[in-house]
Amino acid sequence: MTLRIYNTLTKRLEEFVPQDPTGRRVTFYSCGPTVYDYAHIGNFRSFLNADLLRRTLELLDYDVVHVMNMTDVGHMTEDSATDGAGEDRMQVARRRLLDAKKAGTLPPDAKDIDPNDPYRIADFYVEAFLRDARLLGLTVAAEARQRPELMPRPTQYIPPMIELVKTLLDKAHAYVADDGTVYFDVRSFADYGRLSGNTLESLREAAGGRINQAHQAAKRHPADFLLWKPDPQHLMRWPSPWGEGYPGWHLECSVMAMSLLGQGTDGVIDIHSGGEDNIFPHHECELAQTRGATGQPYFARYWFHTRHLVVEGEKMAKSKGNFFTVGELLAKGASPAAIRLELTKTHYRSNANFTMQGLRDSQRLIDRWARLEAWLEDNQDVGIDGRTLLCDALDEFTKSLCDDLNVAGAIGVLNEAIGQYSIGSDGPGSPAAKGHGPPHARELQALRTMLRVLGVLDLERESSTAGGAVDERLIVSKIAERNAARAAKDWSTSDDIRDELAEMGIAVKDGPDGTTWSRIVR
Repeated sequence: MTLRIYNTLTKRLEEFVPQDPTGRRVTFYSCGPTVYDYAHIGNFRSFLNADLLRRTLELLDYDVVHVMNMTDVGHMTEDSATDGAGEDRMQVARRRLLDAKKAGTLPPDAKDIDPNDPYRIADFYVEAFLRDARLLGLTVAAEARQRPELMPRPTQYIPPMIELVKTLLDKAHAYVADDGTVYFDVRSFADYGRLSGNTLESLREAAGGRINQAHQAAKRHPADFLLWKPDPQHLMRWPSPWGEGYPGWHLECSVMAMSLLGQGTDGVIDIHSGGEDNIFPHHECELAQTRGATGQPYFARYWFHTRHLVVEGEKMAKSKGNFFTVGELLAKGASPAAIRLELTKTHYRSNANFTMQGLRDSQRLIDRWARLEAWLEDNQDVGIDGRTLLCDALDEFTKSLCDDLNVAGAIGVLNEAIGQYSIGSDGPGSPAAKGHGPPHARELQALRTMLRVLGVLDLERESSTAGGAVDERLIVSKIAERNAARAAKDWSTSDDIRDELAEMGIAVKDGPDGTTWSRIVR
């Protein structure tokens, strides 16, 4: 099958064709977190959609080399500005930790951090991010255990950044302003604005004629963007031909992508991903400086962007109480698998509304899938007559994902196939009588393939609720005991078992088709 994906650069759906002459190797760069705080679920929606794209490519038998950066310098608080305005976010983290230490409110896991050491601060938040990312099944985070270079930090790439600035100066794509700052000259690059749809004139108008204001005075055009900022007072700084200072945020990703993924036949990489808010100015500037330096027609052949996440219909804000990290949701009883599914089940090019009810619904889906998976595993040597429902569904599941990652369609296909198995308190039953047809092992393999692409298979096995690890066979056994007590009208024992299951984080529901269970999300 052929993957068709929406390309932000061309504003249309395109058939995916990698640059690799063998047609199998795919180079993929994702803009990752700025490690000055705990990542929130809005951040993770973008990262997980990129992971879903990667898993789909691997389902299609591509060999994906995936890099995700972790920014530890140069990302300013005014990230929509192009001149380095605002404060470095690592400085924000330093001040916040110093204030917390003074007030005695440092989180327990942060008590050993020296708030005056920005590298130690970055280390702390990198580890926090990796912990959450691995819990949610981010493939590149798992790979980074053996290959840490797949999740690089800009502070490790300062020398090649300086070299890239030199190249851009030599090719007349950059200039040194009177105040010593090095800027990229957007008028030297004819395609500037192609990715975002901006024009130089519209950007000048948006700047409101601010070119004569203090922070714009040194620039030749309001849209010219920072490559290197001399600043001997900056929290993190390095020597350079233009004075001691630090690199521009946009410069960093170009260098790490080129250093770690090389260059293809007509572009540096195949795919570049990020959140919708990265399109401008961040990705627009990356594209311009990379093509300016390499002379190639593309930086990335395909640009993949995830739209925004709101929570309960509103923009996330700590003051509204709807701002969640992964850890905060786990503390409410959510499983990593349910968090992942809830963040990815809405199409990546649509805004998503994260709700606690949606999280519960996602958990019920996963519990249903897990029950069938456990039953098929126990019965995989048994032959079946009739249809191979899940094997047939796998093709349609793949077709849906090949249609611009139509994950809702893929989940629908999976649920339709599973719905033809009877799933009750004693486990699922076969849709056909035992016979001599294909064994359940093939059905199990097909189910696991689909759950692995969705990213929930291994998470569900490893996840735990607030009450501890979930043993599905124990739950089924307890429900059978409860059903026996109910049949004997031993209501006290029945209630005790229900309460015991609730303590384990499991809710039971009695219905005409038997008793079903699901995890409790508070």
